[in-house]
Amino acid sequence: MTDNRTWLVTGAGGMLAQDVLARLAAAGIPAVAAARTELDITDPASVGAALAAHHPAVVVNCAAWTAVDDAESREDEALRINGDGARHLAEACAESGTVLLQVSTDYVFPGDAEKPYAEDAPTGPRSAYGRTKLAGEEAVLTALPETGYVVRTAWLYGAGGGNFVRTMIKLEGVKDILDVVDDQRGQPTWTADLADRLVRLGQGALAGTAPAGVYHGTSGGETTWYGFTRAIFEQMGADPERVRPTTSAAFVRPAPRPAYSVLGHDRWAAAGIEPIRDWREALTEAFPALLAAERG
Repeated sequence: MTDNRTWLVTGAGGMLAQDVLARLAAAGIPAVAAARTELDITDPASVGAALAAHHPAVVVNCAAWTAVDDAESREDEALRINGDGARHLAEACAESGTVLLQVSTDYVFPGDAEKPYAEDAPTGPRSAYGRTKLAGEEAVLTALPETGYVVRTAWLYGAGGGNFVRTMIKLEGVKDILDVVDDQRGQPTWTADLADRLVRLGQGALAGTAPAGVYHGTSGGETTWYGFTRAIFEQMGADPERVRPTTSAAFVRPAPRPAYSVLGHDRWAAAGIEPIRDWREALTEAFPALLAAERG
C-alpha cells in the first residue's frame, strides 16, 4: 500500500463529494478533487492516468448515476457509471495498492423488510438503479477483498446540491398544504455526517484498524418522508399541520421505491467507529446552512 497520504475524490462537484473534500481539508489531509471533466470513471485509461498522476492512498468514489427514474429506461448508461466505473476504479486500485471507498445505496435491497437490513443481509434490488449499484459493489468487493470498502447510504441531504430538504424549504413558501408520502420508511442522512465516517473509515483502512467490506452509512433512527417533512417545517418555524400524509400510489414513478429502507449499523464497531447520530439531531445542526443555501 502506498505511503502517500493524498486522497482522490471522484464526482467532486456533487453534494457528498463537497463535504468529503471539506472534511479532508479540516483534517489536514491533501486531496485531489476530480470532477468528471478531470476523471471519467467509465474510461479505464482516464482512471489509470489519474491514479498514475496522483498516487493516492485512498480513492473515495462519489461519482454515480443517481437519476433513479431515468435509469429504468437507460439502464445500460447507468451501468456504465455505477457498475463499470466502479470496476475500473477497483481494478486500478488493486494494481496500485490503493484503498477504495465505494458509496452505494439502500436500493440494493428489496425494501420489504420489517427490521433494519444488516450489512450481510441478502440483496435483491427491484430497480435498474439498484441493480447497477449492486454491480458496482460486487466489482469492488471482488477486486479488493482486503482494501475495498462499500458504504451504503440513503436519503442524503446537504447544502451543496439539490435534495429533499431544500425542496421542502422551497415548497413551504409557495404551498399552503403539502401532501407527502407516509408509507416509505428510511433514515434521512446529512452528507457532512457521512463524509466524516468515510474519512474516518479511510484512515482506519490505512492504519489497519478497519476491516474491509460493507458498512451502512445512514443516520440513526427512522421516519417517513411525511415525518421528515414535518420535522423540516418545525425547523423553519412553520406549522407542521400543513403537511398531510399520503401514499406512494399518489406519486407514481417509473422506478419502484423501497417501502422500507432502514439499515443496521453493527459493522462500525469492528472498525472502532461509532455509527452516525440520530437523524433529528443532525437535521437541527444542518438546517441553518441548508436554509441559507436555498434562500441564497
